[in-house]
Amino acid sequence: MNLSTTLSSYFGRQFLAAVFGTFMAIMAVVFLLDLIELLRRGANREDASLLLLAEMAALKAPHMGLTILPFAVLFGSMIAFTRMTRNQELVVARAAGVSVWQFLLPALAAAAVIGIVKVGLINPIASSMTARYEGLENQILRNRDNFAALSKGGLWLRERRGDGYSVLYAAGVSGEADSSGLGRVSVFLFGANSEFLGRVDATSAQLLPGRWELEESVYTTPDAIPQIRKKFSIETSLTMDNIQDSFASPETMSFWELPKFISILEEAGFPAVRHRLYFHAELASPLLLCAMVLIAATFSLRLTRRGGTLGWAVAGLFSGFLLYFISDLVFALGLSSRIPEVLAAWTPATVTTMLGVTSLLHLEDG
Repeated sequence: MNLSTTLSSYFGRQFLAAVFGTFMAIMAVVFLLDLIELLRRGANREDASLLLLAEMAALKAPHMGLTILPFAVLFGSMIAFTRMTRNQELVVARAAGVSVWQFLLPALAAAAVIGIVKVGLINPIASSMTARYEGLENQILRNRDNFAALSKGGLWLRERRGDGYSVLYAAGVSGEADSSGLGRVSVFLFGANSEFLGRVDATSAQLLPGRWELEESVYTTPDAIPQIRKKFSIETSLTMDNIQDSFASPETMSFWELPKFISILEEAGFPAVRHRLYFHAELASPLLLCAMVLIAATFSLRLTRRGGTLGWAVAGLFSGFLLYFISDLVFALGLSSRIPEVLAAWTPATVTTMLGVTSLLHLEDG
């Protein structure tokens, strides 16, 4: 093993140890805060036992871990680089002819690998656990019985109706301009004990305030007697926004399943902006983690040259949080369709990477 390989291996181990330790420390705090919040929300719920709430906190933890991972990489990188700078290890390496890019390469490679594993392996596991968490949250903490599911076959809606419930099936959104209509609709009505109360088939259904208005409908009684009706009204508390929000959120879907679900959404006539934005944000994850390493290096490596350890450390942390808020702002613009989803997802990581590279070039040459 030559000197370059030995140094790269050492720098890589130092980086991974610092990032892993930082990540676990932050996760412990986040898990504790989530558990406390769930205990508060479930204080007056009979079904919300301590064991169940702890299970919910554990189910939510992987998703929270994916969210805080960029900050763990930022903080861990700063800790690793600062420690090696303070111990004069980087000074000795540079004196031996090792450039800033050579000792950053192991950290950048490790960050890229972490990002790829996050997207391809951890994301599917976290999405499954998040789906389970949201199901328990709706059932235990929100008492929400409404349910929406979308597949290639069409849209299914389950909604509580007084003492019973109804199940609505629609082939998709009708072509009307207001996009609040559904085409080829069937509604199944059930009582409190799940007894069948009737069925309504209609060519279309319009969602009006407080009711579904079914056009050219046929009502079939429990005795299988059809009754033709020009219009048929069914009470509802849903809105079109409620229906769209009830679909599987992108966080509950595996990265590998998102393209197919996006296609299904668009074929049914529903917007898929949120899911496309999330998909591209996941694709940009490895680049974002590399950008965090560059931010950390930009500020940590200045300590020996400029002094002011605390000031540079605070500046580095501030830059990381600024990137987070700018990302949220750009994502909001993407969700509102003011800018393309691809641009919204890739811009923060790309711009930050370019700024980090430029700053390090200036540091190396200056």
